[in-house]
Formats: sequence, C-alpha cells, structure tokens
Amino acid sequence: MVKSSRYTHGHERATLASHGARTAANSAGYLLPVLRQGMSVLDVGCGPGTITLDLAEIVAPGVVVGIENVEKPLVAARAGAAERGDTRTRFELGDVMALPFEDDSFDIVHAHQVLQHLTDPVGALREMARVAKPGGWVAARDADYAAMAWYPELPELEEWRTIYRRVARGNGAEPDAARRMRTWAQAAGLTDVRYTAGTWNYADSETCRWWGHSQAERYSAELFAEQAGRYGVTGDDLVRIAAGWRAWGEEPDAWFAIVNGELLARLPE
Repeated sequence: MVKSSRYTHGHERATLASHGARTAANSAGYLLPVLRQGMSVLDVGCGPGTITLDLAEIVAPGVVVGIENVEKPLVAARAGAAERGDTRTRFELGDVMALPFEDDSFDIVHAHQVLQHLTDPVGALREMARVAKPGGWVAARDADYAAMAWYPELPELEEWRTIYRRVARGNGAEPDAARRMRTWAQAAGLTDVRYTAGTWNYADSETCRWWGHSQAERYSAELFAEQAGRYGVTGDDLVRIAAGWRAWGEEPDAWFAIVNGELLARLPE
C-alpha cells in the first residue's frame, strides 16, 4: 500500500485474519507456472505475508522481499516467517509509488489486491516494471466488487456493497479493479501481457460462517464506520449490515463468489 492512498480496509485484527487465509495456491495460481528455484521476488503490499512465504518456499534459495507502507502487518509477517523457520525472506517498509530498489532488481514483482486501493494504479505498474529485470515478470491480481455474487440475496449485503464502493471511490480508489486491469497495463506501457480471471468461492458451512462473521467484524469496526459516516451512514446502519452478514454466514445454503482479474506481464529481454 502507499502513503498517498488511503487503505480503506485498514490493518485491524479481522482484516489481517482474513488476509492471513490467503496462500499462493488460492491467490496466485496464475503466477506459479513461471516460478523457478533461485528467482528473486518482490511482493508489494504483502500484508501478513502468507502468500509471500509460500512464494519464498517455491523459489528458494532465491531472495524474497515483502513490503508494506505501515509496520503493523509486517509484524505479523515476520512472526509467520519465524513459525516456518524462514530466515531468508525479508519484510520491510516501502511505498509502491517509490520502491526503494534499483532498476532491474527482481525476477518477479507481484502485487495481490493492491491496485484497487491506489489513486494511481498505472503509476504503480510502471514502478513495478522499473524494478523488474529484463525478461522478468510483473504480476497483479485484484477483485471486482460489482462482479461479486452471493446467495441468499440478503438486502444488507447489497447495501454493504453500495456503501463500500462509495467509500473506496471517495478515497480515490477503484473497487471494480479487475475489469480495468487491461486498461491500466496498456497505459503503463506493458506489452507482453496475459489476462486471466480466477475466483474465490465460499460454499461450505465452515467457510461461509467464517466469511460472514469476518465481514461483519470488519465493516462494523471504528475505521470503516468513520469513513462511511462521511456519506451519512450511521452506526445503526452498520450494526444492521453486520447482522445481515452474520445471518448470511449461518444460512445452510450460503454461497459467495469473488471474481479476480489476473495480469501477468513479461518484460522485454
């Protein structure tokens, strides 16, 4: 994340827990076929580092660095590395709009769910390409809120989506990022690009209960309440929406799908 962009979700406990469920397998499958042992990887906006550490295992003994622009998620990432016995992977402060690395530094520059939160995603892609080596790869994956689908179609969840998209755009971000990734890549000057789509799908009782209660906690917390309040959303509104999320999570036939756009660009040799 970048200091010039406000991260709508923040780094509260529920958010970090949700991000901690992400793995290379469930969140970066489109990237895995190009990874090789010994590659160097920069993971931009690494959060609690679960994807970063998975990538590090695949490319070991290559150099892997995860960056965030605030310290809180890095603490969780370093703890995760210690639990795995990973002493090679580094987690550092850094800004995607001004990466603290020389040109041509990494074989892979990866960003998961980052571009959607930025005021200048095109500039971020250009900066990611700058630090990628000739013949290296720029990889990005982002969700699309307008394309999310769920059942049962509780009105509180639709209200949540409307509020979230308004808040995110008020922060200068683009919540419907997936559909814009081709446009952003072209504007950034990336030419040899593959565009794919992947989904997260929640369709069993345990996962839906976790997702529903996690979302309820995230969007009734003080940080989001303060942002939503700028648009006339009250605390009572958020309590009602949180109750809707919990009710959805307890439905025996609950189902939720998140569409993600995936961008994989090869740089010229």
